[in-house]
Amino acid sequence: MKIAFVGKGGSGKTTLSSLFIRHLAAAGAPVVAIDADINQHLGAALGLDEAEAARLPAMGEHLPLIKDYLRGSNPRIDSAATMIKTTPPGEGSRLLRVLEDNPVYDTCARAVELDGGAVRLMVTGPFTDADLGVACYHSKTGAVELCLNHLVDGPGEYVVVDMTAGSDSFASGMFTRFDMTFLVAEPTRKGVSVYRQYKEYARDFGVALKVVGNKVQGPDDLDFLRAEVGDDLLVTVGHSDWVRAMEKGRPPRFASLEEANRQALRALRTAADATYELRDWERYTRQMVHFHLKNARSWGNERTGADLAAQVDPGFVLSERVAATA
Repeated sequence: MKIAFVGKGGSGKTTLSSLFIRHLAAAGAPVVAIDADINQHLGAALGLDEAEAARLPAMGEHLPLIKDYLRGSNPRIDSAATMIKTTPPGEGSRLLRVLEDNPVYDTCARAVELDGGAVRLMVTGPFTDADLGVACYHSKTGAVELCLNHLVDGPGEYVVVDMTAGSDSFASGMFTRFDMTFLVAEPTRKGVSVYRQYKEYARDFGVALKVVGNKVQGPDDLDFLRAEVGDDLLVTVGHSDWVRAMEKGRPPRFASLEEANRQALRALRTAADATYELRDWERYTRQMVHFHLKNARSWGNERTGADLAAQVDPGFVLSERVAATA
């Protein structure tokens, strides 16, 4: 399952995504965790110190390697230089699996040890002073989108992405790459405003969206969220001494997380797992192609000097069956 955590800045989405990652790892599930937020805090939330987090390799800095590997022997792609963030796979492309070893993981992922297990962590890299005035953050998240386009995950395998804040996710087609999107919302008007934007933008793309109410302090907060988001409200999370200790850099064993919050994490996994039976690989591939053609017309053809529509393999549908025979 490919799972995104979204929400406005300060809503707690990084904290909740890190708790969910820890929950999966403690259960022995294979996990690839990706920090695609402009503020890179997922590593720290998973227990890395500042120096360790700073040493994580940035995916954006290894984009040529990623493109060259994923291109494989696909005859529709003249060169890795003509690949853009939306380039879809086709016959001959290399596909990524959660559990395998490959040059992309070797270069861009690092193992993070957690209670009872380990996860692979990948990061887009921070927005630096050199980027100011000359680049947008979506040029960095393009590496994530390209990898998701070429990734085939099976049941019981998880890719968890901490997305950039607000509705910035809609600046690319990456918001359609997930089986489940968890939107973290505080019980305030500002807290639910991102939900309304996300719900409206995602409506035409079949995006599975559930709300996680965070910083809920009592019945009034709960009633507010229920009134504002209705049946999309999945669970709520309140104060956590465990989280406070984690934020101070002194997390206790994960098994000591409060039972109410453990129940919330179990509900998130159950909701995510239920989407596997509803997975529509044809729609997934069709949406991938839609955004690729849109980007090709908008800027990609001019940028690369190539007709990027020719990269689309009309007979190719991404699926586990294709991955098994690749």
